[in-house]
Amino acid sequence: MEIKGRAEENKICPLEVAVNTISGKWKIPIVWQINEGKKRPSEFLRGIAKVDRRVLNQQLTEMVEDGILAKQSFNELPPRVEYTLTELGEKLVTILWQLNDWGKLLIPEGDNVLENAKTQDYYE
Repeated sequence: MEIKGRAEENKICPLEVAVNTISGKWKIPIVWQINEGKKRPSEFLRGIAKVDRRVLNQQLTEMVEDGILAKQSFNELPPRVEYTLTELGEKLVTILWQLNDWGKLLIPEGDNVLENAKTQDYYE
């Protein structure tokens, strides 16, 4: 019995890994912003309402560590940093569009405000 319990603990659930990777209040809005062409932290701060710079930097760092974003630092004064989607991040965008379409199915039919809203405008 003890061996079975230990074996179950070692199993990796891909869905759980995926959800944990994109969990975080600002990770999906960050991906949308990058997908629209924004690359610099200051652009994210302007494009995503109410995000704190410290939290933004933490989530950007986590996304780089998870392979969703690539970070490029430029040796300039003032220092400049840009983020881009990796191939893995591009695949995430495709999945998020599918999730967006599924989310539309959950919106009650008479709710015109949500039905007519563009996903990209939601985070601005």
